[in-house]
Amino acid sequence: MFDRYEAGENAILVHIDFADEDRREDLVELQLLVDSAGAQQVGLITASRRSPDRKFFLGSGKADELAALVAATEANVVIFNHALSPAQERNIEMICQCRVLDRTALILDIFAQRARTYEGKLQVELAQLRHMSTRLIRGWTHLERQKGGIGMRGPGETQLETDRRLLRGRMSTINKRLAKVDKQREQSRRARRRSEQPTVSLVGYTNAGKSTLFNSLTVSEVYAADQLFATLDPTLRKLELPDGAIVLADTVGFIRHLPHDLVAAFKSTLQETREADLLLHIVDCHDENMGDNFEQVQLVLKEIGADEIPQLIVCNKIDLLEDVNPRIDYNDEGVPTRVWVSAQQQKGLDQLREAINDIVGRATLELTLRIPATAGHYLGQFYRLDAIQQKEFDDLGDCILSVRLLEADWLRLVKQSQGDLEDFIVEDSAVE
Repeated sequence: MFDRYEAGENAILVHIDFADEDRREDLVELQLLVDSAGAQQVGLITASRRSPDRKFFLGSGKADELAALVAATEANVVIFNHALSPAQERNIEMICQCRVLDRTALILDIFAQRARTYEGKLQVELAQLRHMSTRLIRGWTHLERQKGGIGMRGPGETQLETDRRLLRGRMSTINKRLAKVDKQREQSRRARRRSEQPTVSLVGYTNAGKSTLFNSLTVSEVYAADQLFATLDPTLRKLELPDGAIVLADTVGFIRHLPHDLVAAFKSTLQETREADLLLHIVDCHDENMGDNFEQVQLVLKEIGADEIPQLIVCNKIDLLEDVNPRIDYNDEGVPTRVWVSAQQQKGLDQLREAINDIVGRATLELTLRIPATAGHYLGQFYRLDAIQQKEFDDLGDCILSVRLLEADWLRLVKQSQGDLEDFIVEDSAVE
């Protein structure tokens, strides 16, 4: 479809060390991404800059050095560890005479390889189309006006406008299909709420060991490998605990500067994280970038609106550390805050189940609310959660409501009401 240079296996990587922390990326992570995409590194260009060059991103001198390296190594793709503008991509392609990918396009390509389910494929295609729609201007050389017939002569429609119209049509179709899938997921979530089965979602930086831990806990066979984004499609399994069953959800791993196209496209998948009652934040405690990766996950959770859900930190891969045994760390109130495990060697899994059981058991609230007649719209939200235990009206028309619901659901409702619901509380008590 596009008049572009074909991508290939041999890649030259470009990494710029910026002084600004917001623009800084990890070179090792880029090499892992390239390896996960199936490309072979044949060269590397590095440089230090205060800010990107408007024309070539890395500067004209370094651009000439890059072009010479492409010719010397016969590489057929250049991969930048940064987000490029369409104009910058076009300029670099022209000077290097080969395909150019930025960090976002590379991640999208990996996601396209990993998607297995119908929903996952639709989400990846939508993200790719959104990314492509901003870059059509460099993809075509035949933008001449189309000629009309007799009585229809005029400027016509450019090929670029045709492409954009086709893209908009395809994106609209995908959005409608994803909306249907999202409704099905919402029905499943409502069924879990009615059965009072809490949902625990695994989150963490990519390659932290989420899928391996998921398999160990649930005796499943979700694909797990030592590579970035090994698992893309969400998987749900029941996990039996001493005080009852929960639903465990394995989701896609996060990464620094997760492309916004992906965040938008994976809305229904990330909904499993937003609607969870507890987040298991899996951390690779052997990774020297553990602290920075932890903060990046917190930023993504905030971006998708899941930052207020209770978290249990799971320090994975303790088998790679010396003198670290499985254990549970508690806070001053006796609530588990951190569990040390090895998913690969299945160490500490009993302690993890114990901690999950303890937290989920504390997470149910019973509340009595006095809701004024002017705020009756809140009743529907409690009905949707199947949380109403008793309802009656007083002489003033106020609704006296007894509800029983998970703490995470209550916090979400309070946030949506901008704190109004807290003013309606008559009395409340946690159910141990």
